[in-house]
Order: sequence, then structure tokens, then C-alpha cells
Amino acid sequence: MNEINKDIIGHIHALESFGLVDGPGVRFVIFLKGCKMRCKFCHNPDTWNGSGEEWTAEKLFERVRRYKSYWKNNGGITVSGGEPLLQMEFVTALFSLAKKENINTALDTAGQPFCTDKKWLEGFERLAAVTDLFILDLKEMDKQGHISLTGVDNANILEMAEWLSSHGKRMWIRHVLVPGVTDDEGDLVRMREFIGTLETVDRVEILPYHTLGMIKWKELGITYPLEGVPVPTGEQISKAKSLLGIE
Repeated sequence: MNEINKDIIGHIHALESFGLVDGPGVRFVIFLKGCKMRCKFCHNPDTWNGSGEEWTAEKLFERVRRYKSYWKNNGGITVSGGEPLLQMEFVTALFSLAKKENINTALDTAGQPFCTDKKWLEGFERLAAVTDLFILDLKEMDKQGHISLTGVDNANILEMAEWLSSHGKRMWIRHVLVPGVTDDEGDLVRMREFIGTLETVDRVEILPYHTLGMIKWKELGITYPLEGVPVPTGEQISKAKSLLGIE
């Protein structure tokens, strides 16, 4: 393992001491600032800007470690966003400190920064070496649908999933279900087929769309693009789960 840069600075949006849905067990969840995607259903648009409260990897780990006794055998640390891959070196330093103490690490990512540029990929490989679980958000399979929804292509995101599978990295796959937007039957079937080609997926989850983040858009003076779109019904959620092969 390379020498850890404990003094590297990370830009932090928020900290959550007792997360229960961001990986196995009880998690300390760290939300980083910065994201280049502009998802129409984003509930944290206040993370888009990359400037946030500054912490060194060492100071943040000292804070996080206080909660170790609550994690038992299967809990640990999850880094989310924003998009944590935009601060990859910081996350690598933080996770390296965690692995020195055998703490489970999870990365919650949309995968958008992934690329096969040699230098970038070398950095990603260092991160992957100290990451126990990747929680990957797949938003759409259709390229144009993905661009319409997020503002960016999805080819590199799917490529990242394939890279993780071929390198033996455990994954959870998540899909946000938005009625009339991300619930197309054909697209969900294609997503199920794609997930079926991956060898290291432990879990597939549906995240029902909610409107709790709408107030943040208004506070930021941004027009909310899904105004009037309802939350999914239980029947819609069950249908999507069936199409994705979720029991």
C-alpha cells in the first residue's frame, strides 16, 4: 500500500453518525461536495458546488473512529456525495486509514467520473484496493434517456460496473424509480440483463422517488424539473422490482 497522505484536504457537505441504509450494518456516512451530473430528481443539489467544510483525512478519521463500537461486525464507513470520485485521492487516504484498523469501507457513487485514462485509472485502482463495497447508482440504460435525465452519457458508468465485476469488487446496484421517467419496462428489462452479466453484485435495490429535496432547489433559485411528478405507488414499486428480478 502506498504511503497515506493524511493531510490531504476533503470538502465535506455533511456527516451522519448512524446511517442504516448506506451499506451493511450501522454506518458513519460522509457526504462529500461536488457533482457534475444534474439529475432531475437530485435531492441534494446543494452538493453540486465543490466547495465545502474542509477536513484533512486524518482529522476526519479521528472523528469517525469514535463511533467504531457501534458498528459491530458488519458496519463501518460509507462515503457518499455529491460524487465522491471527484475527491478520489481524499477518499483513498481516508479508506486507507480505515483499513489499517480493519474497518469496513463502502463507496456510494454514480460512477460518472470513471475513465480509462492511465493516470486516472491508476488512482481508481488504489481506491478500489481499500474499498470493500461499491454502491453504484444506475439511473437509465438508454443513452439518450440518461443524457436527458442527468445531462451526461452513461457509457463510462456501465464500463465502471464491468470493471468492478472483472476485478472482483463487490457491488450493490441501486435504481431510483421515478414514475413516467425511470420506470420504462423495456429499460428496466435491459438493466436486469446488464446486471445479470456482472459477477459481483450482491444486492439490487429500488429507491422510490421522493420530493423532500424540492425545497433545496427553490432555496437555490433553481427551477425544479419534476414539478408535479408523483411518488411511485406500492404497485409501481412492486412491478419495477419484478422487472429487475428483485425478490
